[in-house]
Amino acid sequence: MNRRTTVLSASVALTAALALSGCSSDGSSDGSAAGSDGKPELKVSGAFMPQPVMDMAGGFLTIKNDSGTADKLTSVTSPISGDVQIHESKNQKMQQVKSFDIPANGKLDLERGGSHIMFMGLKTKPKQGDKVSIVLHFEKADPIKVDLPVEAATHNPKQQ
Repeated sequence: MNRRTTVLSASVALTAALALSGCSSDGSSDGSAAGSDGKPELKVSGAFMPQPVMDMAGGFLTIKNDSGTADKLTSVTSPISGDVQIHESKNQKMQQVKSFDIPANGKLDLERGGSHIMFMGLKTKPKQGDKVSIVLHFEKADPIKVDLPVEAATHNPKQQ
Protein backbone atom coordinates (compact mmCIF):
# COMPACT_ATOMS: atom_id res chain seq x y z
CA MET A 1 0.00 0.00 0.00
CA ASN A 2 2.90 2.35 0.77
CA ARG A 3 4.37 1.83 -2.72
CA ARG A 4 1.01 2.78 -4.30
CA THR A 5 0.92 6.01 -2.33
CA THR A 6 4.48 6.85 -3.44
CA VAL A 7 3.66 6.19 -7.12
CA LEU A 8 0.47 8.24 -6.88
CA SER A 9 2.33 11.12 -5.20
CA ALA A 10 5.01 11.03 -7.90
CA SER A 11 2.34 11.08 -10.63
CA VAL A 12 0.59 14.07 -9.07
CA ALA A 13 3.90 15.91 -8.68
CA LEU A 14 4.87 15.23 -12.31
CA THR A 15 1.48 16.39 -13.59
CA ALA A 16 1.75 19.59 -11.53
CA ALA A 17 5.28 20.24 -12.79
CA LEU A 18 4.22 19.83 -16.41
CA ALA A 19 1.26 22.18 -15.92
CA LEU A 20 3.44 24.81 -14.25
CA SER A 21 6.12 24.58 -16.94
CA GLY A 22 3.63 25.63 -19.62
CA CYS A 23 3.36 22.30 -21.37
CA SER A 24 0.50 22.53 -23.86
CA SER A 25 -1.48 19.85 -25.61
CA ASP A 26 -1.46 21.55 -29.01
CA GLY A 27 2.15 20.64 -29.78
CA SER A 28 3.46 24.19 -29.75
CA SER A 29 6.43 25.12 -27.64
CA ASP A 30 6.83 28.83 -28.45
CA GLY A 31 4.32 30.05 -25.88
CA SER A 32 2.10 31.67 -28.53
CA ALA A 33 0.01 28.58 -29.17
CA ALA A 34 -3.00 29.64 -27.21
CA GLY A 35 -4.16 31.59 -24.21
CA SER A 36 -3.32 30.46 -20.70
CA ASP A 37 -6.48 28.36 -20.78
CA GLY A 38 -5.41 26.55 -24.00
CA LYS A 39 -8.01 28.31 -26.16
CA PRO A 40 -7.14 30.15 -29.38
CA GLU A 41 -6.45 33.90 -29.07
CA LEU A 42 -8.87 35.60 -31.45
CA LYS A 43 -9.21 39.33 -32.21
CA VAL A 44 -11.87 41.02 -34.33
CA SER A 45 -11.24 44.09 -36.48
CA GLY A 46 -12.78 46.02 -39.37
CA ALA A 47 -16.35 45.14 -38.37
CA PHE A 48 -19.26 46.88 -40.13
CA MET A 49 -22.76 46.43 -41.52
CA PRO A 50 -23.91 48.35 -44.60
CA GLN A 51 -27.23 50.11 -43.93
CA PRO A 52 -29.88 47.57 -44.96
CA VAL A 53 -32.28 48.47 -47.77
CA MET A 54 -34.48 45.39 -47.33
CA ASP A 55 -35.39 43.13 -44.40
CA MET A 56 -31.98 41.46 -44.53
CA ALA A 57 -28.42 42.71 -44.16
CA GLY A 58 -24.81 41.62 -44.42
CA GLY A 59 -22.08 41.83 -41.81
CA PHE A 60 -18.36 41.97 -42.43
CA LEU A 61 -15.26 41.69 -40.25
CA THR A 62 -11.88 40.06 -39.86
CA ILE A 63 -11.03 37.50 -37.17
CA LYS A 64 -7.29 37.23 -36.52
CA ASN A 65 -5.92 34.16 -34.76
CA ASP A 66 -2.65 34.99 -32.97
CA SER A 67 -2.15 31.47 -31.67
CA GLY A 68 -0.92 28.12 -32.88
CA THR A 69 -4.37 26.59 -32.36
CA ALA A 70 -6.86 26.60 -35.26
CA ASP A 71 -10.53 27.26 -34.54
CA LYS A 72 -13.86 27.53 -36.34
CA LEU A 73 -16.54 30.21 -36.40
CA THR A 74 -19.65 28.10 -35.84
CA SER A 75 -22.45 30.66 -35.53
CA VAL A 76 -23.41 34.27 -34.98
CA THR A 77 -26.28 35.55 -32.84
CA SER A 78 -27.83 39.00 -32.61
CA PRO A 79 -30.92 40.58 -31.07
CA ILE A 80 -31.63 42.25 -34.44
CA SER A 81 -32.52 38.91 -36.10
CA GLY A 82 -33.61 35.46 -34.98
CA ASP A 83 -31.97 34.00 -38.09
CA VAL A 84 -28.31 34.97 -38.47
CA GLN A 85 -26.42 32.79 -40.94
CA ILE A 86 -22.84 32.50 -42.15
CA HIS A 87 -22.46 32.38 -45.93
CA GLU A 88 -19.77 31.79 -48.48
CA SER A 89 -19.85 32.96 -52.08
CA LYS A 90 -18.73 30.47 -54.70
CA ASN A 91 -19.19 30.84 -58.45
CA GLN A 92 -21.21 34.03 -57.87
CA LYS A 93 -23.69 32.14 -55.65
CA MET A 94 -24.27 32.60 -51.94
CA GLN A 95 -24.72 29.52 -49.79
CA GLN A 96 -25.08 28.94 -46.07
CA VAL A 97 -22.29 26.98 -44.36
CA LYS A 98 -22.03 25.31 -40.95
CA SER A 99 -18.69 26.90 -40.02
CA PHE A 100 -15.64 28.80 -41.23
CA ASP A 101 -12.08 27.71 -40.47
CA ILE A 102 -9.83 30.17 -38.67
CA PRO A 103 -6.30 28.88 -39.27
CA ALA A 104 -3.63 28.90 -36.58
CA ASN A 105 -1.58 32.12 -36.87
CA GLY A 106 -3.92 33.23 -39.65
CA LYS A 107 -7.18 35.04 -40.22
CA LEU A 108 -10.71 34.74 -41.51
CA ASP A 109 -11.88 37.63 -43.71
CA LEU A 110 -15.62 38.13 -43.99
CA GLU A 111 -15.89 40.73 -46.75
CA ARG A 112 -18.10 42.03 -49.54
CA GLY A 113 -18.18 39.64 -52.47
CA GLY A 114 -16.92 36.77 -50.34
CA SER A 115 -17.73 35.00 -47.10
CA HIS A 116 -19.98 37.04 -44.81
CA ILE A 117 -22.60 37.14 -42.07
CA MET A 118 -26.23 37.31 -43.25
CA PHE A 119 -29.01 38.72 -41.06
CA MET A 120 -32.36 37.38 -42.29
CA GLY A 121 -35.76 38.86 -41.38
CA LEU A 122 -34.51 41.94 -39.54
CA LYS A 123 -36.66 42.92 -36.54
CA THR A 124 -35.64 46.57 -37.07
CA LYS A 125 -33.66 48.33 -39.79
CA PRO A 126 -30.61 50.06 -38.35
CA LYS A 127 -29.58 53.40 -39.87
CA GLN A 128 -26.12 54.70 -40.71
CA GLY A 129 -24.41 55.71 -37.46
CA ASP A 130 -26.15 53.00 -35.37
CA LYS A 131 -24.36 49.99 -33.91
CA VAL A 132 -25.60 46.41 -34.17
CA SER A 133 -24.60 44.02 -31.41
CA ILE A 134 -23.57 40.48 -32.37
CA VAL A 135 -21.96 37.52 -30.61
CA LEU A 136 -19.52 35.30 -32.51
CA HIS A 137 -19.50 31.66 -31.39
CA PHE A 138 -16.52 29.37 -31.92
CA GLU A 139 -15.69 25.70 -31.65
CA LYS A 140 -12.91 26.28 -29.08
CA ALA A 141 -12.63 29.95 -28.12
CA ASP A 142 -15.06 31.74 -25.85
CA PRO A 143 -17.78 33.80 -27.57
CA ILE A 144 -16.82 37.33 -28.60
CA LYS A 145 -19.28 40.24 -28.47
CA VAL A 146 -18.84 42.76 -31.30
CA ASP A 147 -20.65 45.99 -32.13
CA LEU A 148 -20.96 46.47 -35.88
CA PRO A 149 -21.07 50.15 -36.86
CA VAL A 150 -23.74 50.69 -39.53
CA GLU A 151 -22.16 52.35 -42.56
CA ALA A 152 -23.59 53.69 -45.85
CA ALA A 153 -25.27 51.01 -47.97
CA THR A 154 -22.44 51.28 -50.52
CA HIS A 155 -19.58 51.24 -47.96
CA ASN A 156 -16.68 49.03 -49.01
CA PRO A 157 -13.34 49.52 -47.21
CA LYS A 158 -11.50 47.75 -50.05
CA GLN A 159 -12.48 50.56 -52.46
CA GLN A 160 -11.32 53.47 -50.30
